Amino acid sequence: MKIGVPREIKNNENRVAITPAGVHTLVGAGHEVYIETRAGEGSGFTDDDFIQAGAQILTSAADVWEQTDMVIKVKEPLPEEYGYFRKDLILFTYLHLAPLPELTKTLMDSGVTAIAYETVQLPDGSLPLLTPMSEVAGRMSIQVGAHHLERPHQGLGVLLGGVPGVPAAKVVVVGGGTVGLNAARIALGMGANVSILDINPSRLAYIDEVYQGRIQTVMSNDYNLYEQLQDCDLLIGAVLIPGARTPKIVKTDMVKSMKKGSVIVDVAIDQGGSVETIDRITTHDNPTYEKFGVVHYAVANMPGAVPRTSTFALTNVTIPYALQIANKGAKQAVRDNGALARGVNVMEGKLTYEAVAKSLDFPYTPLADVIHA
Repeated sequence: MKIGVPREIKNNENRVAITPAGVHTLVGAGHEVYIETRAGEGSGFTDDDFIQAGAQILTSAADVWEQTDMVIKVKEPLPEEYGYFRKDLILFTYLHLAPLPELTKTLMDSGVTAIAYETVQLPDGSLPLLTPMSEVAGRMSIQVGAHHLERPHQGLGVLLGGVPGVPAAKVVVVGGGTVGLNAARIALGMGANVSILDINPSRLAYIDEVYQGRIQTVMSNDYNLYEQLQDCDLLIGAVLIPGARTPKIVKTDMVKSMKKGSVIVDVAIDQGGSVETIDRITTHDNPTYEKFGVVHYAVANMPGAVPRTSTFALTNVTIPYALQIANKGAKQAVRDNGALARGVNVMEGKLTYEAVAKSLDFPYTPLADVIHA
C-alpha cells in the first residue's frame, strides 16, 4: 500500500504522524511511504531522516494526498484539505467529528473511509490511541494553568504551590479519567491542593487508595461542583464520552461564582468542551480570553506545543494499527480487529459511529451492515 503523511496545517500543530522508525516498520513490511517535505521539522525530524528510513519525499500536500492509498495524520482535516477527499482513500487520524458537521458530511459525500484514533477501543473500554495524548494534555493543563495564573497573563497572581506561610492554590479537576488523573498528579507534585470530581464511585475509590487521601475525591453533581468552585484558583475540564460531544458540566452561574483572575483549562474542547462559557476554540498563538473575570484557555491541540514528546508517544501506538490496515486493507483489518472496527467513523458514505450520529443528528448505519454487505 502507498501511505502518505502530509504536513499538519492546524495552528501551531508541530506534531507529525510518523517517525523514521515508523517509516522503517512500514517499508520493511513491503509498503511505500510518501512524506510531504518538511512535515517532520516541528518534531525535530529532517527530510533526510525519513529518506534514510526508506520514505520518499514529495514537494506538496496535493502530491501526498493524490498519490497514496492511505493518509495518516495527527489532526482532523481543515476545509482547505477537503478537496483532496476521494472514494478510494483511507484516512487515519484524530477526527473528533461530534462538533464538526461540515467535515462529517464532506467525508460521507466523498466516500472516504475515515478511521478515528480517538474511538479505537479495546474490549476493556480503554482508548489506546487517545491515551498517550490524554496523558500529555492532562499534564500540560497544569503547566499552562499555572502560567496563566500569573498576573502578566491576566491571572490572579497565585503561585500554584504557595510558599511557607502562604497557602497553595486550589486546583479542581472535573473528570477522573486519564486526563484528570494526569492533571491531578502534576498539580499535586507542584504542591497545590487538589480535588477531583467524578460520577463513578469506584474511580474515586481507586484515586483515594492510590493517593492515600492526598487528593480530595468528590462525587460530581451540580451542588458539589458549585461548592468546589467558590475558592478554586484553577479548574481543569477533563470530561470525555468516547466519540460524543462533551456535556456542559460547568454551568455559566458556576463560572460567575469563581474568583476574578482564576483560570479554566478545558481539555475537552476538541469534543465541544465541558464549560458553558467556552464559546470558541482558541489557538497557541492566542490561547486565552476573559469572561466574567475568569481566564478561559480553550486550545484544541494542546500536545502540539510539545511535539517531540507527543509525536513519539502518538506514533508508538498508531503505527501498529496503520500496519494492520496497510497489510490487509481497511475492510479486512476491521473485520479481524474489533478495537480497530470501533475506530471506523465513516465508510462508503455511511456514518458508522453511533455517538457521532447522535451528537450531529445524522443517520447512523452499523458498521457490520457496511463491511458485510
